[in-house]
Amino acid sequence: MDTSASMRIRDAVQKVIVPLLIEVEDLLIKIAADQAATPQVGRTHGQHAVPITLGFAFAEYVSRLGKSIIEIEKRSHNLRGKLAGAVGAYNSTSLMVKDPEAMEKKYLEFLGLEPSEHSTQLVEPEYQLRLLLEINTAFGVIANLADDMRNLQRSEISEIREMFTSTQVGSSTMPQKRNPWNSEHVKSQWKAFAPRMMTFFMDQISDHQRDLTNSASQRFITDYLAGFSAAVNRLKKVLSSLHVDKERLMKNLSFTGDLVLAEAAYILLSCGGEPDAHEIIRKITLESEKTGERMCAILKKNDNIWNTIKTQMERTIGLEPEEFFSHPELYRGLAAQKASKLAAKYKAEMEKLKK
Repeated sequence: MDTSASMRIRDAVQKVIVPLLIEVEDLLIKIAADQAATPQVGRTHGQHAVPITLGFAFAEYVSRLGKSIIEIEKRSHNLRGKLAGAVGAYNSTSLMVKDPEAMEKKYLEFLGLEPSEHSTQLVEPEYQLRLLLEINTAFGVIANLADDMRNLQRSEISEIREMFTSTQVGSSTMPQKRNPWNSEHVKSQWKAFAPRMMTFFMDQISDHQRDLTNSASQRFITDYLAGFSAAVNRLKKVLSSLHVDKERLMKNLSFTGDLVLAEAAYILLSCGGEPDAHEIIRKITLESEKTGERMCAILKKNDNIWNTIKTQMERTIGLEPEEFFSHPELYRGLAAQKASKLAAKYKAEMEKLKK
């Protein structure tokens, strides 16, 4: 039973799940590469942080899912089988041949498996458990991505959009709505299936050389793999027709004016020798919010602060402060380079897996 289960799971993973995951990863790679330099405001705690790029945001998932795909494929090759008798001690097969372990190895080679290092009536469960655990890790990654995309489709954000067909209905009562239901579906699938990992962990335990407490529960592994595949396929549908609204991305980035550059201002001031830079800029941001005046304009009122920032910028990025504070998209660090680099790296990694 355990040998046949290893074969079923191996073939499902290698012939269905890994190829499907690679298709999703390829779509993520393309988005990360194409949008590597597309400005976006970063968000922490749901608040506007510092500028990044949309490609950088997607590159997070290129990296996280890419590593998981590689690990899933690797672990699928380490599922094991057995031909070691009722308790794993080769009692019966020792009556058939002089070298029962050699016979077991030859038999399993024919099936494309290696013997479990130690068997009872069962194969050691950790080979299968580690594979399922990594699949569940990938499930969490795609659920996180789906949730991020769902939030970016909120009416007040609206930076990306799941594409709708001309006959598709978004709401049963509000015809104008375009609900991100595919992204929601992926997260919903994760909520339904991810908790089953607890059962897989509990199936590690069997009394002595075998009991039947995992007999019924292990039958749901197939159900779990099917649910995961359905979620991945739904995510593929979203990514293959994702619309990016660059105009809205820039509008959101500029929503708080130049306050998204408050970090840059205090770092420039601090590097210029001001020990209380953070507190100075914090008070200036409060004044900006209260009066509606740009942070840059308030900075310019203080010659010492402005000259310190100007001198520091000349030493580092070579831009004039006025230009810098008027274009928040310029403050993006290595976001674009990182997105391109990760896209190229995992494109090569996925090509290896396809061979």
